[in-house]
Amino acid sequence: MFVSLIRALILYPIVVFGVRLMGKRQIGELQPTELVITILISNIASLPLEDQNLPLLMGISPMLLLICFEVLLAWLGMKNRRIRHLLAGSPQVIIRGGVIDQRIMTELRFTLDDLMTALRGNGIFDIRDVQLAVVETNGTVSACQKAAAQPVTPEDLKINPAENDPPEVVIADGSVSKEGCKACGLSEKKLMQFLKQKHLEPEQVFLLTADRSGICSLVKKEEKKA
Repeated sequence: MFVSLIRALILYPIVVFGVRLMGKRQIGELQPTELVITILISNIASLPLEDQNLPLLMGISPMLLLICFEVLLAWLGMKNRRIRHLLAGSPQVIIRGGVIDQRIMTELRFTLDDLMTALRGNGIFDIRDVQLAVVETNGTVSACQKAAAQPVTPEDLKINPAENDPPEVVIADGSVSKEGCKACGLSEKKLMQFLKQKHLEPEQVFLLTADRSGICSLVKKEEKKA
């Protein structure tokens, strides 16, 4: 039991390092090669944990080899368009001008339920409102609405609003974020002054966001009921 624990503690950072090295993606955003490598790494990592007689190096070596192989493939894909298309495929137009391409749907084995779910994820509930929908190489669907169905923008109304960065999290669950303070130009002194005006300590704040214009949004911690 103790040996398995030690092996797990050794393998864990190696697996995490390998996944981070391949890029910051969620499972649903992985390319086919990345998904295969991820599955293989997880299976290989389990072998030294299940078989105590198997040397730990026998698990680490193939994992590192697969990680290097994936990084090499990614580099080749960046340099060569043909290799990139061979490994990841190419995007496919599945709707154009509100008309579904049934042939492409059959080739991709895409059902109507899959398509409608993806469109709803893009905030679209009527296929007739879709000008163009593309199935990306990772299986996600990108959709563009027709001009008449798109929401009105400030540009359409001839309005020029100020361009501001979105608010940054300054305090999260009582913990002050130095990176958030720096991003919104809020010094520690100004932060404490703001909290003092609200008669609060950082530990009493559940969430505090602020932007560079000085607009803050504060949510206090709820008092625990006895």
